[in-house]
Amino acid sequence: MFPVETYIERRTRLQAKLSSGLLLFLGNDESPMNYAANTFHFRQDSTFLYFFAVDQPGYAAIIDLDEGKTVVFADDLTIDDVVWTGVLPTVAELAAQGGVTETLPATALDAYVQGAAANGRILHYLPPYRPENKLKLSRLLGVHPDQQQGGASLDLIRAIVEMRVVKSNEEVAEIEKAVDTSVDMHLAAMRMVRPGMVESEVAARVTEVAMAAGGHLAFPVIATVHGETLHNHYHGNTLKPGDLFLLDTGAETALHYAGDLTSTFPVDPTFTPRQKRVYQIVLDAHQAALAACRPGVAFRDVHRLTCRKLAEGLKDLRLMKGDLDDAVEQGAHAMFFQCGTGHMLGLDVHDMEDLGEVWVGYEGHPKSTQFGLKSLRLARPLQPGFVCTVEPGLYFIPELVRRWKAEGRFMDFIDYDTLETYLGFGGVRIEENVLVTPTGNRVLGKRRPRTIGEVESVRAH
Repeated sequence: MFPVETYIERRTRLQAKLSSGLLLFLGNDESPMNYAANTFHFRQDSTFLYFFAVDQPGYAAIIDLDEGKTVVFADDLTIDDVVWTGVLPTVAELAAQGGVTETLPATALDAYVQGAAANGRILHYLPPYRPENKLKLSRLLGVHPDQQQGGASLDLIRAIVEMRVVKSNEEVAEIEKAVDTSVDMHLAAMRMVRPGMVESEVAARVTEVAMAAGGHLAFPVIATVHGETLHNHYHGNTLKPGDLFLLDTGAETALHYAGDLTSTFPVDPTFTPRQKRVYQIVLDAHQAALAACRPGVAFRDVHRLTCRKLAEGLKDLRLMKGDLDDAVEQGAHAMFFQCGTGHMLGLDVHDMEDLGEVWVGYEGHPKSTQFGLKSLRLARPLQPGFVCTVEPGLYFIPELVRRWKAEGRFMDFIDYDTLETYLGFGGVRIEENVLVTPTGNRVLGKRRPRTIGEVESVRAH
């Protein structure tokens, strides 16, 4: 964990943003895979980690603004537990790592919360995303799980978002560690891929690299010859000559900070001429987006620039036509680029998504409902200390092509006859992780092959 002073300072800043009541934080519990004692890999709630530094299941905490104290609630292990887990730090010892000196048994949380409620005090809580925490809130507050999202404290959400969205130097260093490991994962995949392999072999190799570095995966591996499927977690396809392989994977460090990179490379040693042309369009858009990321620039404008750059390349390939400004404004480019150019990155791969994209990426402003643009997770003006992804792509989705053509959509902007010759092409995405600096930005992590020549140089060996 970071130094204890880091967590004390974070809680002090949070308390200064709210005036009264209780701030309730529920850590995560173990989540059973197929029976109670056989659990999934444990992952603590990121906000709990951020403020309390406890990375064990079964914890909760309260910051009591009115009484000026912080309490951690959990139970020490019994001897029956120790037989299976070995000796672990006590509740008091773990709480002390985050600078909390007062602890109570887990059962005391109910009385504390209910006593405060009986006295008319405000209880601020965050929107729950785990079923077990929804049940806890239901027991504590008598609020049905379906109503808990709406009852979450907007004041607490906003305060935490504005704290976590700007990364400290120690956080940036930890994210960069995650990115370095993520680069190693991508290099391992680029060096091993050959025709006849199965996607699962590549997924297994990058998982090995992440875990060997002392952490874990930041999110489920996307390793596929069907890169047109944006979040493709199926790993059963056999790689064939002529295929493009898309790898979207990242490491999570032992402190749970994430990296998130995407590489696209040929299964053969070199790209085909058509693959080169599409890849270069994405790379040019990627470079333009990187150049635009600087303080004060709204990321929505970075996204629009990216879309315009992609459309220019597509017009050169005769896949798009007509006035490109009108095409992008109306969303015709979303035939090829259905998602956003990037998102926040930190303790979560989509940082603070559990607190709501409208607050994290939009500062409370409404999101667009337009196809493609509605999937943009980050639109707000960039500030020094923001860490975000930059990940343009081109995706040739046969089902979308057939649907839009049948509906006669964007006939003035899309050349469907040419487009049909690209069905089966797959998808291309290039993704880097970027720190916004006072004068511009810095790509985090060690250098990864990005240009066509760099990629082919690795593939040739």
